[in-house]
Amino acid sequence: MVASPPDASPSIHVRGAGPTGSLLALALAHQGQRVLLQDPLTAPELQSRSRAYAITHSSRRLLQRLELWTPLGDALVPFTRLDLRDAGSGGSVLFGQQDLRRKNRRHQAIGWILDHRSLMRLLLSRLEQSPHVTLGLGRDQDPMTREPAAFVVAADGPSSPTRQSLGIDVFQHPYRQGCLTAKVILRGVAPGGAYELFRPEGPLAVLPMADGSYQVVWSAPMQHCLDRADLADGAFLDALATVLPEGVEPDLLLDRPAAFPQTWMLARSLRQGPAVLVGEAGHRCHPVGGQGLNLCWRDVETLTDLVASQGIGPRTAARYSRRRWPDLLMVGLATDALVRLFSNRHPLLVAFRQLLLPCLALSSPLRRLCLSAMTDGPLRVGRPLPD
Repeated sequence: MVASPPDASPSIHVRGAGPTGSLLALALAHQGQRVLLQDPLTAPELQSRSRAYAITHSSRRLLQRLELWTPLGDALVPFTRLDLRDAGSGGSVLFGQQDLRRKNRRHQAIGWILDHRSLMRLLLSRLEQSPHVTLGLGRDQDPMTREPAAFVVAADGPSSPTRQSLGIDVFQHPYRQGCLTAKVILRGVAPGGAYELFRPEGPLAVLPMADGSYQVVWSAPMQHCLDRADLADGAFLDALATVLPEGVEPDLLLDRPAAFPQTWMLARSLRQGPAVLVGEAGHRCHPVGGQGLNLCWRDVETLTDLVASQGIGPRTAARYSRRRWPDLLMVGLATDALVRLFSNRHPLLVAFRQLLLPCLALSSPLRRLCLSAMTDGPLRVGRPLPD
């Protein structure tokens, strides 16, 4: 699928048309930038992935700016309660809308769950309609083939061929845990409820989707994830029933579970000359807390703001890299610390959690602080929020 090209050659080449690359291309096109968006996958292949994303208030604001929030309305499933439980210590904390910052409270949700297919369908439709975007989908291409003056954005995923061709190294810390995702029908979940369950083998998230279905994000040793993904439907549901909260029961498996390894990855630089890395081409963190896509979309917000104010070129690339590092480091360290703290059975850490969670449950200021960092990003804590 190739859209009609703009009158002049594109000045920005975006490599990778997943949720981050497509949103970035659309955001730059909104500014009048001429964008070439390329991906080896076709449009149907880009839409076919079976997964869902947690959407926080930082991403909600960006989607509103780009006039995508209202069109996505029916696909956005809000959750108003986040039930955090620790199996090791027996502690629990219930986050509610009252723990949000005032400007976020009026949107009547802690966060939203968004299906990948609905998101990509809208993004690709808008990109096809944009006179500033040239789409090159379903075609393999040398990742650094470009016009000499083009500003290159690598959004081509964790194994990014573009990053490799730029010679940018990465720091990687593979976790012993893998991650298994599946869509299921559950009964017994309170309306508007989501769960983050900390267990010794790893966190388990239960996220509401449309039509009474739920996305399960189940972290465990990688071999356990692979074994569970190979189970027959009934056996998988039986295994899932043993780890769900009391009173919550699985009724139906809607898709085949998918297992993949987990790694904390951070590129040693987010730029090389007039080229930058966005999204998982530059960083990846543990899925606990649902920070992944929101962190990627804060890359999009930062880069588009810089291009709007300073144009494109090496100086913009350097400033983008400097501005993104604090957020990426803080979220990466925070998610890593959460996994290490709550997946550890050491008696001292269990005792610490037995003190920490009751304090969090009893303290509204602490809950607001935690929820602000999670929903707005750590750099927004204590700072005024945009309208």
